[in-house]
Amino acid sequence: MDSHAAGSSSGGSGDGGAAPRRNSRKPKYSKFTQQELPACKPILTPKWVISVFVLVGVIFVPIGVASLRASRQVVEIVDRYDDACVPTNVTDKLAYIRDKTIPKTCTRSLTITKEMKRPIFVYYQLDNFYQNHRRYVKSRNDEQLRDKSKAGKTDNCDPEATVDGKPIVPCGLIAWSLFNDTYTLRRNNENLTVDKKDISWKSDREHKFGSDVFPTNFQKGPLQGGKILNSTMPLSEQEDLIVWMRTAALPTFRKLYGRIHVDLKVNDTITVHLENNYNTYSFGGKKKLVLSTTTWLGGKNDFLGLAYLTVGGLCFFLAFAFTLLYLIKPRKLGDNNYLSWNRPPVGR
Repeated sequence: MDSHAAGSSSGGSGDGGAAPRRNSRKPKYSKFTQQELPACKPILTPKWVISVFVLVGVIFVPIGVASLRASRQVVEIVDRYDDACVPTNVTDKLAYIRDKTIPKTCTRSLTITKEMKRPIFVYYQLDNFYQNHRRYVKSRNDEQLRDKSKAGKTDNCDPEATVDGKPIVPCGLIAWSLFNDTYTLRRNNENLTVDKKDISWKSDREHKFGSDVFPTNFQKGPLQGGKILNSTMPLSEQEDLIVWMRTAALPTFRKLYGRIHVDLKVNDTITVHLENNYNTYSFGGKKKLVLSTTTWLGGKNDFLGLAYLTVGGLCFFLAFAFTLLYLIKPRKLGDNNYLSWNRPPVGR
């Protein structure tokens, strides 16, 4: 009787003693989920490790030498002009750059020290300008830039969103702060044409800036930030704007201004007539004009070549060190005596 009662009570709900089924989260059995697939487990013997280090060194060092050589073949002329283009009698640079009644024209002279083969790229370089600031990067509306019907969308564009209740196109701080210095180049009293076509990414022109979107109410606010755009030209053709709005990741950056399609010879004198309009004095920035050639690697950049040489040299050093260690103090592969629990206690 007791056992029957105990059995009845253990049955629970009186459903014949069958326990309720529970949904299991256990995955279906497979070799993949149970990690039973065939696997290669290489044994890192000293010979294999030394061989891998030597192989990496053999590959990396020549790449580093070629990259460094290509970088050293780039001819670059860099001219800082932000301080040089301020009159000597001016003590307040900020007041000078903000005063529109004072002419900002300036003439610089550059001498070609090494032959420069075409095409020659003309860049402007800004230092201490943080285009990567979070609020600055977000201050734009991509829908407005692409589509004429979205001209009224000015989300994230404050404080350059509207003027007198009307939307600004293009809105935001990035477009508002567009670089507005201009350069005119002459070589030995002969004009040098700076080609400003196709200086931006093709994908940007075709997909990010609309061919039917025109500047509206731009730079009409109380404070002008930079260049005034041509209101009769669509944004897809205003390549200075497109180049500028691809923001830089670092505070020192270069942006393409144009190309020169003639060779420059040694001792050629390049006279640059420029308009020093852009205000870098309020944040301690610097402005530079750069003339540069390119190679198969691109512009001048020693870092890539030095990085390859450093890694390749380190691999050769480690291979040599491991080879010496293997020859001087060889170790039997899989010797259990090297396991910590098999070593004799210290002091015995």
